[in-house]
Amino acid sequence: MTDAYPKLAAERDRWIVSRRAPKNAVDPRRPYAFHVERERTAGGEIVEVATIFLTNRECPWRCVYCDLWKNTLDRPTPRGAVPAQIEFALPHLPAGSPRHLKLYNSGSFFDAGAIPPGDYGGIAQRVSGFERIIVECHPALVGDRILRFRDLLPARTALEIAMGLETAHPETLEKLNKRMTLDDFARATSFLRQSQVDTRAFILVKPPFLQEEPEALVWAKKSLDFALQVGVAVAVLIPTRGGNGALEALARQGRFSPPQLVTIEDAAAYGIGLRAGRVFADVWDLEAFADCPDCLRPRKARLEAMNLHQEILPPVRCPACAGSSPTGT
Repeated sequence: MTDAYPKLAAERDRWIVSRRAPKNAVDPRRPYAFHVERERTAGGEIVEVATIFLTNRECPWRCVYCDLWKNTLDRPTPRGAVPAQIEFALPHLPAGSPRHLKLYNSGSFFDAGAIPPGDYGGIAQRVSGFERIIVECHPALVGDRILRFRDLLPARTALEIAMGLETAHPETLEKLNKRMTLDDFARATSFLRQSQVDTRAFILVKPPFLQEEPEALVWAKKSLDFALQVGVAVAVLIPTRGGNGALEALARQGRFSPPQLVTIEDAAAYGIGLRAGRVFADVWDLEAFADCPDCLRPRKARLEAMNLHQEILPPVRCPACAGSSPTGT
């Protein structure tokens, strides 16, 4: 089995899947995780947001950076399973009163093999108490199913669609095996805006095939520019993490390494400084990107505060490593 990354999409699919470890055991009637976090709204309010990680059929796309397949089914999701998962999770959420709900499903909510369209009504009924529902969708599946689900929600409940932009670097985007172009993303965003559906974009910080300096930060910034210019309301910066087998193979070729913490910080500060939409940095597992344990905690706390307040905060200066977080200027 060669480690060389194929040029054709079908060959890439096989290359990526062949490097996977076994999936985790999952129950189609139980979500594989759920939690509550805080997030800033467009109006500046900080609210509790619940996330339910739904168990469903694996995404049909084989993106080289993805590890969400680990908690998916090998067959189409049974009818009734997703409403049952939501019913199970809601009373088990941590204490608090979440007003927004993310239904994240390791792929696209509007993939009929993942979320049966016949379940839309049952899902809408179970989430009707929330002010905002956020679901994920590949730009290729943005269309009438979204409008059908939107119209099943109460008038007081807003629908938001999260889409993976990943990067505005055209050649790198093609290599990620997402089978999407920047024009595809822009068209999907335009359709959603015209349909009064809010959007958020996921942006990878230092995806494979980009070097740390200067490419990683330059293209994180350009990706933020692109996403906000086409009209997304929220841009989420996600550090590219290894652990799916394919990225480890690319690392052996010198075509992938995780981003540095300073790159994540600088990209977040740049995006917030644009004042064109909310910009959040994903701080899960942030220790994987830090070289100095002494300043990790305050730097993580700084990013969390910047997420909530959408302000560029003073840098953290560390006597142990003689470094500091960037100012964003």
